[in-house]
Amino acid sequence: MAYESLDLSASSAAEDDSALVLAACAGDRSAFGGLYQRYARMVHGILLARVPSSDVDDLVQDVFLRALPRLASLRDTSRFGAWLSAIARNMANDYFRKNKPESAVTDSLSEEDAPEPPARPTQHVSDSEAAMILAMVRTLPETYRETLILRLVEGMTGPEIAARTGLKPGSVRVNLHRGMQQLREKLKQAGSRAPVAADGEQP
Repeated sequence: MAYESLDLSASSAAEDDSALVLAACAGDRSAFGGLYQRYARMVHGILLARVPSSDVDDLVQDVFLRALPRLASLRDTSRFGAWLSAIARNMANDYFRKNKPESAVTDSLSEEDAPEPPARPTQHVSDSEAAMILAMVRTLPETYRETLILRLVEGMTGPEIAARTGLKPGSVRVNLHRGMQQLREKLKQAGSRAPVAADGEQP
């Protein structure tokens, strides 16, 4: 029954997206504003997994500015989230083509290079611990990194991540589970006692 409810919810969200996309294509600026409100967190998380945090907010705006004139090219309006996710990832790739290599987020990111504390930090941890967790998440493989940031920093649920990004719910669950295992191991090695639950839920 829970899976059926999830499917219905995802279907309803897709229908809402389609209506907003069609209205935005017809010139309704408020409809595009609705898409922005619905997807800004997702875009922010995708970018935060890839580029320096100081540039993320500006790039979020750029992603939507890039998407607006291309809306008419979206054949399946119910796939807006997956389409926008691809634009955000491409924007991150473009960022590194235009900037020096040393600004890239790599697996060698150290604790001293930790970005600013996230806007929605994990509950029950200090700002410094939140920054350290985010820095460690950004050293994980990209697949886990993106999903964990959407969950831990942006506060999105697993089903919401699946519905917004177009990923299969099972893939999101696997990414969260495996990513959390790796993150907890890194926290353990660092001697941190920050309370992050195994499945990414707040304790």
